[in-house]
Amino acid sequence: MLFLGDSITEMWDRKAWDSRFGKYRAANFGIGGDHTGNVLWRLKNDGMDKLRPKVVVLLIGVNNFGLCNEQPEQVTRGVKAVVAELRALYPDARILLNGILPNGELANDERRAKAKAVNREIAALDDGRHVFFRDYGSRFLQPNGDIAKETMADFLHLTPQAYVTWADAMGPDIETLMRETSTRDKPAR
Repeated sequence: MLFLGDSITEMWDRKAWDSRFGKYRAANFGIGGDHTGNVLWRLKNDGMDKLRPKVVVLLIGVNNFGLCNEQPEQVTRGVKAVVAELRALYPDARILLNGILPNGELANDERRAKAKAVNREIAALDDGRHVFFRDYGSRFLQPNGDIAKETMADFLHLTPQAYVTWADAMGPDIETLMRETSTRDKPAR
């Protein structure tokens, strides 16, 4: 299993990572500050073609807003390009495409609307065979829609407790995708 993304992917709490994904021999290729263009470059130029993941977990796009000053349409095109490159590189892999997580403390933060706009568009990439879109963002919100410091101390990066929440949310999906790829890989009798 391969995880790709930015600092949110990179900064997994070690205990949560090991307990949830250790059995899958998961590799974390999250890099702080990455945006879709960085991930595309790495997929094309960094020996990533040597890997053979059964499942790719992708979370990317938030830095396109903050670091690249892109609009939702541009971020959407970037995420779609990354997914297309993953499909080309790993045609047999299943891609668990995560929606951009909410950020900004308050429910009415303009960053939330931008992330939701991208998530609506990239949800269409879910084909039920190779790409599976999931938006786990609501799990990180308080009932009023705000984000608590206990979840994201800087209202962007997850706390160790929030990584457990994310792992719990993705766990059943990852288990299903790993099981399905293992079954598919077995030779017929």
